[in-house]
Amino acid sequence: LKNLLNYLKSLYSYRIVLPTFYHFYENEKNFKMKKQKICIVGDGLSGLMATLALNKLGGLEVYLISKKNKHSKDKRTTAISASNYEFFNKVLDKIDKKLFWPSKNIDLFYEIKDENMNFLNFNEDRKNLMYVFENDKIKEILIKKKKKKKIKTFQKEINEIKDLDGYDLKVLCLGRSSKLYNSIINKRSINKDYKEIAITGYVKHNLKNLNTAQYFLKEGPLAILPFSKNNFSFVWSVNRGFLKKNINLLIKSKICEVLKTKKIQISNQQSFPLVLNLNRTYYKNDILILGEGLHTVHPVAGQGFNLVLRDINKLQEILKYYTGLGLSLKTTQALEDFTINRKSENIITGIGIDLTRNFFKQNKLLDPFKETILKNISKNNTLKKISKFISNQGLSI
Repeated sequence: LKNLLNYLKSLYSYRIVLPTFYHFYENEKNFKMKKQKICIVGDGLSGLMATLALNKLGGLEVYLISKKNKHSKDKRTTAISASNYEFFNKVLDKIDKKLFWPSKNIDLFYEIKDENMNFLNFNEDRKNLMYVFENDKIKEILIKKKKKKKIKTFQKEINEIKDLDGYDLKVLCLGRSSKLYNSIINKRSINKDYKEIAITGYVKHNLKNLNTAQYFLKEGPLAILPFSKNNFSFVWSVNRGFLKKNINLLIKSKICEVLKTKKIQISNQQSFPLVLNLNRTYYKNDILILGEGLHTVHPVAGQGFNLVLRDINKLQEILKYYTGLGLSLKTTQALEDFTINRKSENIITGIGIDLTRNFFKQNKLLDPFKETILKNISKNNTLKKISKFISNQGLSI
């Protein structure tokens, strides 16, 4: 291209014949001399991961903007797939394996009468199916990595989009309820209030060989997520009315009943409302929404943060492609490509999780048939393989 343009320049009429072509080349040549500026707004797990992932790309100058007030520690755990664990490893260059508790076995149970039927098992001998980490510990690691990479960070309140002027790309990682999204989202989203709460906490125990498990109980789905030899976290999704009862005794009693033990200690208990929110608008101009602002799903399948990590991975891949060509992000369709690549999977996954939650919810008409359906599922090896693949890789191939 350069040789061709030099030849055209030698011709008397090159500015008349190809003015647009020449102008484009000169702009791009000048553009290559300076780095493009990207700001990530929000310093949660999503914002920190996006910051570190994009900072690995050449030709970009990444900034992180966070609120001035400090938040309390997030005493919860998160489960990620094996493929997302590898993405973590690439972003951090090398991760401390001690912080990620591996699982080779995942058991699914359905409560019938006075027992829990084990209707599905996912097992691997040589590789891990998933990993569980403590949110606050991983956030500390991400912050240390950000400082080591000398990524510029500003603490200030962003009240309007115009406060972000001066950046070539703005990425908003502000949770699902930020008012900044109002000027971006112009299409109706898929919203649903489950009228449920997720109760979470840590449990200390002395059980041997405790596997990751999902119990579909009459009160609601209960997830057991081991994150060390004698500790696991739980996520129990129940109707809001549960908060009016003696919830502490109910939780301890139910966990002891399910795991057939009497000695457990519960700590770091908290709760939060459950909603389904799947946005159809991902960006506007040079502003992109990322994280829970794009999709908030029911925790029954443990796919919430997995979707976020796949989004960040794809965004990194797309921006790498365009910056590798030496193009200005403002003149490319990078954000449109991201939307096309990720929106279908995010919406299909969110709706699929919602259908799963509805299937296992108590229903007098359907309950008699569920036991038969689930027994047949346990015999279907093909379905098991497909489910395992989707849980690990998502729907993108």
